[in-house]
Amino acid sequence: MADDDYSAQQTYQTQSKDNLKILMDNFSPEQYDRFEAYRRQGLSKTAVRKVIQQQVNSQVSVGVAQIVAGFSKVFVGEIIEKARAVQARRGETGPLSPDHLREAYRAYETETGRVGSARPLRGKKLFVR
Repeated sequence: MADDDYSAQQTYQTQSKDNLKILMDNFSPEQYDRFEAYRRQGLSKTAVRKVIQQQVNSQVSVGVAQIVAGFSKVFVGEIIEKARAVQARRGETGPLSPDHLREAYRAYETETGRVGSARPLRGKKLFVR
C-alpha cells in the first residue's frame, strides 16, 4: 500500500513539473519575468506570525504562519492581477496606483462576496482613503 502511495505521489509530482514546464515555455518574456518575480517573493514568516499573534492574542506555530503567508501571497497576487486589468481598461501605463488597488479590491469583493472574517475586525477596512 505504501509503495502505491509513493509511486502515485511521484507520478503526480512528475506530471506537475511537466505541466509547469509546458506553461513556462509558452510565456512571453514579460510574463516569464513577472512569474519569476512572483516565485522569488514571499512574506516574512516571522512578521506574519507576529500579526497573527497580535490578532488572536495567542501563540501560533511556524506552520500556521507559513500557511497564512501562502494564502496571503495568493490573495495579493489576485489583487495585483485585477489592478493590472483595471489599469489596462483605463488605458494607463506605469506603476499601479492606490486607485487601481482600491478598484481591484472592490471587484474582488463583488466577485467573491465578503472578504475576510464574517464580521469586520474592529471596523478596519482595506484600501480606504
